[in-house]
Amino acid sequence: MNDAIARLSDLARDDSLTIAVAESLTSGLLASRIGQGEGAAEWFCGALVAYRTEVKVDVLGVPEGTDPCSADCARQLARGVRSLLHADIAVSTTGVGGPDAEDGHPPGTVFVGWADTTGAGAELLQLDGDPDDVLRGTVEHALQRLVRLAEHAR
Repeated sequence: MNDAIARLSDLARDDSLTIAVAESLTSGLLASRIGQGEGAAEWFCGALVAYRTEVKVDVLGVPEGTDPCSADCARQLARGVRSLLHADIAVSTTGVGGPDAEDGHPPGTVFVGWADTTGAGAELLQLDGDPDDVLRGTVEHALQRLVRLAEHAR
């Protein structure tokens, strides 16, 4: 277990926080890592892999026609999963893993979204490397975002 998972576990347990994730780009990799956290059954509500546009729209409330590789999409994915799973904080991952560009977005263009009781936001990442590097970098960044959200929830 890495430092971010250990810290997230401690914060969630100490402050009775619940956490959820929505994943497009990372297809469950983030949830798998979070599930390794100590006592995760107590604080990790779960995850939704929303790879297809229809799932993003119908289940998580992303407005039809929203670019799946955008801050707007990332924010709504996080809002939607937070609401759906009744969590205190949530993050989302969406973007282009590569190796090829998609819809005019170069490989490594990633958005990590987040939502908590105060609102929602998203951050653009430009990650280098092959698709595995992009996925690993996205997961690590999303974990760090969750830690910051949990720290601010104190």
